[in-house]
Amino acid sequence: MDRTGRNADRAGTVARIPGARLSSFYFAYYAALGAFTPYWSLYLKSRGMDVAAISILMSLWYATRIVAPSTWTTLAARSPHPIRWLQLGCLLTLASFAAFLLPLRFAGLFAVMCAFCFAYNAVMPQFESITMSHLGTRSDLYGRIRVWGSIGFIAVVSSFGVLLDRFGVQTLPWLMLPLLAGLLASSFANAYAHPVDELRDENHVGFRARLKQPRVIAFFVAAFLAQVSFGPYYTFFSIYLTEHHYSATMLGVFWTVGVLAEIGVFFLSSRIFRRWDAGKVLVFALLSAALRWWATALWPDSIPLMLLAQLTHALNFGAFFAAVMQLLVRFFPGRMNGHGQGVFYGLSSGVGGVIGALAAGQLWHFGGNVAFLASGCVALLAAAIAWYWLVRQPSVSGAPSL
Repeated sequence: MDRTGRNADRAGTVARIPGARLSSFYFAYYAALGAFTPYWSLYLKSRGMDVAAISILMSLWYATRIVAPSTWTTLAARSPHPIRWLQLGCLLTLASFAAFLLPLRFAGLFAVMCAFCFAYNAVMPQFESITMSHLGTRSDLYGRIRVWGSIGFIAVVSSFGVLLDRFGVQTLPWLMLPLLAGLLASSFANAYAHPVDELRDENHVGFRARLKQPRVIAFFVAAFLAQVSFGPYYTFFSIYLTEHHYSATMLGVFWTVGVLAEIGVFFLSSRIFRRWDAGKVLVFALLSAALRWWATALWPDSIPLMLLAQLTHALNFGAFFAAVMQLLVRFFPGRMNGHGQGVFYGLSSGVGGVIGALAAGQLWHFGGNVAFLASGCVALLAAAIAWYWLVRQPSVSGAPSL
């Protein structure tokens, strides 16, 4: 096929992708996350919860990430109508969240948090699989769709702060309900790209057999270590900046710069993956994470260097996540992709998130710089594993090809 034919085929493929419908789900999901992550602990405090109670309730977010993704994607994969599991998950997310409007004490809040966090964490891995089923061979376009999640996150983080200052943090559940209703509506507007019988894809090696492939194991280990390295950042970065005498305004600047840079990479991801293999991009992203954490540890008082470190979020989160989606498609094609997404989210965001937070808490006793230095070493180890098994090591017979 000549270049004109290839371009026409590519244009036809892009035209068939329901970009607006797919993007709407990411926008609603991450917009709700933009309200939950920075403000939910403040809401719990307004409900009379003390620090110990808040820490227990917020820990359920990571705890449910360990089991929810793999459980939900397994149930969906076994169903003759997998899309109904996405719709059910979004319905349960909305219904359980509405229970926060009730005058609950700690036990009630604990039960509702379990239900909400489980349902909310369960649906995204399945939807990632739906998105990849539409993209097919054009998985390099993933970033252009996923970027709307980052846009939704920033829009809500910036606007909800003003709204909560005006109306009070106790109104947070009322403000979040429309976002979760939008998520439910989007789940009914989307569907898999192929009929269920096509998704079964019996010609490929079984899912469990693929999990045992050395390169697949190395991929998951690298993803797990990457999340562990983010432990001090997600848990104590704002405290770390405060210890170095940064104002609340500068804290907001540092956090926002990272997400804005991430948006830029998502928009450029199709060009990136047309030029570089996903395995190489993953290694580069992990190396940038190591440099980021070391710069954060060694030069916390330098505003230019800290801003530069935050700009690398474009690589160690944006490029990393886009590369992961590419590799998950290659390792787990067809209907197996949902299983792969579940394992990735459960192992990386779930187990990796819990261990990263716990390790950060222990290392913080020796100083924030020590915690970030250790994070850099963890990210470097992840980069070395990814380089050896996903870039340097040639494919073996029967292994998924890069």
